[in-house]
Amino acid sequence: MNIHEYQAKELLQKFGVATPRGKVASTPDEAERVAQEIGDVDLVVKAQVHAGGRGKGTFTNGFKGGVHVVKSAKEAREVASKMLGQTLVTHQTGPGGRVVNKVLIAESAKIIREIYFAILLDRATAAPLIVASTEGGVEIETVAAKSPEKITHEPIDPLAGLQPFQTRKLAKQLAFEQSQTKAAAKLFDGLYRAFVGLDCSMVEINPLVVTAKGEVLALDAKFNFDDNALYRHPEVAAMRDVAEEDPREVEAFRHGLNYIGLDGNIACLVNGAGLAMATMDIIKFYGGNPANFLDVGGGATEEQVTEAFKILIADKNVKAILVNIFGGIMTGDVIAQGIINATKTVKLSVPLIVRLEGTNVEKGKQLLKESGVSLIAAGDLADAAQKAVEAARSKTQNPKPK
Repeated sequence: MNIHEYQAKELLQKFGVATPRGKVASTPDEAERVAQEIGDVDLVVKAQVHAGGRGKGTFTNGFKGGVHVVKSAKEAREVASKMLGQTLVTHQTGPGGRVVNKVLIAESAKIIREIYFAILLDRATAAPLIVASTEGGVEIETVAAKSPEKITHEPIDPLAGLQPFQTRKLAKQLAFEQSQTKAAAKLFDGLYRAFVGLDCSMVEINPLVVTAKGEVLALDAKFNFDDNALYRHPEVAAMRDVAEEDPREVEAFRHGLNYIGLDGNIACLVNGAGLAMATMDIIKFYGGNPANFLDVGGGATEEQVTEAFKILIADKNVKAILVNIFGGIMTGDVIAQGIINATKTVKLSVPLIVRLEGTNVEKGKQLLKESGVSLIAAGDLADAAQKAVEAARSKTQNPKPK
């Protein structure tokens, strides 16, 4: 789950991390009031969307940039009126862009230096890892490609936590002046406490800045959370903005399905993440493109299978559906009945390829045969993938007349 910048800063402040003064606004009038509350200082108006590159983005109404420095409350209102309700396109949103429903009005910092700082979960060591660089304000991927020697890595012992000597070491490596070391160390410590306390998979500050006054501030913040731990943080779960997410993924989450939308045309319904990945790989191997990752899990019910089919069919790009099930906890007859129910409910208009193996597979195949459901049976995974690719191509080349 992702959250907006203004929400991230609210969380950081709870852990003592210094950020510029600011508040979110949903209308131009509200933006003007917030600007007046902050006072007679330079302000920055920032579009709130779940995507990077906002400053270099363009709105579909022609307005340039999702981040603007303004000199007055009146100007803040004018800029907000050009952003709110408009679609912002950046290199991370894709050509479709994202609609801006909120803007952050914050005090503009007079920046002397920009630093990149992030804490993430290193899956190789199963422990937190700090990644930092003196080259802040740009994508860390760019720094890694052009100047890898400028990136610092600091592993953290999950039992001991981030130690004071490590925060001082990081401050030195990131070239903070001695007078700024204490503030930098405090900010690093607060970020780590937020990372652990909120069950994060990543906390990224880009840029972390030093101001003309010598302040060390988190100017921009991005959080990723462990979805499996959200039940422990209802205050974070409440921050979810479904308008920023793929509606198919939102619907799948509501039914306990693991779904990620892609841009292919062969929909996949599989039980087990590993098998789902293998199914996608073999579709690509035979020249096709998967439309999604969908793991219905080992204990899916008939209702979940039906809902999964509804989500797959809702994707207008889908030209074929490949069901690949290895029955274990979820037996072949259960998945077969789910397929039958789903096809009756959603009225399939694309070819359905089914490969069933495992527990109660013969019973499942018998149910499908007796149901009269129109499908293409496959003997193994390779056979299923080839038939799915062929069916999708046939459907694309010979679309059903309108």
